[in-house]
Amino acid sequence: MAKIGVIGGGAFGTAMACVVRRSAHEVVIWAREPEVVEDINARGENAHFLAGVRLPEGIRATRDMDEAAAGADFLLLAPPAQHMREIAARLREVLARGTPVVSCSKGLEQGSLALMPEVLAEELPGSRIAVLSGPSFAREIALDLPCGVALACANAALGRRLAEAIANPRFGVHPNADLVGTAIGGLMKNVVAIASGVLAGRKLGENARATLVTMGLAEAIRFGLAKGARRKTFDGLAGIGDMMLTANSMQSRNTSLGFALGEGKTLAEVLAGRKQVFEGAFSAQAVVRLARRLEVAVPISHAIDDLLNHGAGLEPAVARLTSAFGG
Repeated sequence: MAKIGVIGGGAFGTAMACVVRRSAHEVVIWAREPEVVEDINARGENAHFLAGVRLPEGIRATRDMDEAAAGADFLLLAPPAQHMREIAARLREVLARGTPVVSCSKGLEQGSLALMPEVLAEELPGSRIAVLSGPSFAREIALDLPCGVALACANAALGRRLAEAIANPRFGVHPNADLVGTAIGGLMKNVVAIASGVLAGRKLGENARATLVTMGLAEAIRFGLAKGARRKTFDGLAGIGDMMLTANSMQSRNTSLGFALGEGKTLAEVLAGRKQVFEGAFSAQAVVRLARRLEVAVPISHAIDDLLNHGAGLEPAVARLTSAFGG
């Protein structure tokens, strides 16, 4: 049995706490919200982010990050991507040098344009870094429905050990060595999911969505290769697997965001009163900026960025999304 600290009490952090607890480990989850900590410890659930899901017995929650991190064999980091640097900086003082940290957050930091493993490398230079990504809705994971993900780590032996520690019969973990590609797959699928949702909200049909998602995968590959990713990563769970799931299901927060925009709602209207973070809404602008630096074309990301952040109208955005369909 290992001690595993899970940093982040949202839906995905809670779901990953369920996974590693079912894999027979001691699990301490840190949450920022006192009501989440109270809910997990007193009632064995996280009604704020995973309503109606009973958590496995033995998961302990805390608001003390040191308590979750100190003495951990490894950490699973699942904060919103834009908070990863702050979290990592707080962990620097308590985390033993060499402790593996696994990023479960999907996004690109807006200011620095850094991927999550790059943020961790800067803030936790003594730690060994891995990235977990793939087709993995939090609710289904928490309910113990079958799932497979990728886990990227530059050290192959460590990657295998982490994969074996996390995995259980209902949660397969497939190691690879491509941190950049695995992180970019998780990043780009959120942007493409918003675009797919926009077309669904405009009732443009499944043909259009399938075409858009296919082109979105090609955009992710171009972007990834320009950043140094390996092409084969996008043929697996972190690439096409995650893209298929996220961009084709209304369970996806980002697809549902795009759907609401396609129906004519404003971004402010969609975000009002929502606790969950729509990573794609943050990522689109950062992707466009980084793509410009890398000199790679990302037309779908451009269209979504303009719609979300630069006042573009819905119909011009839809026209841009579908403009390449004619070949």
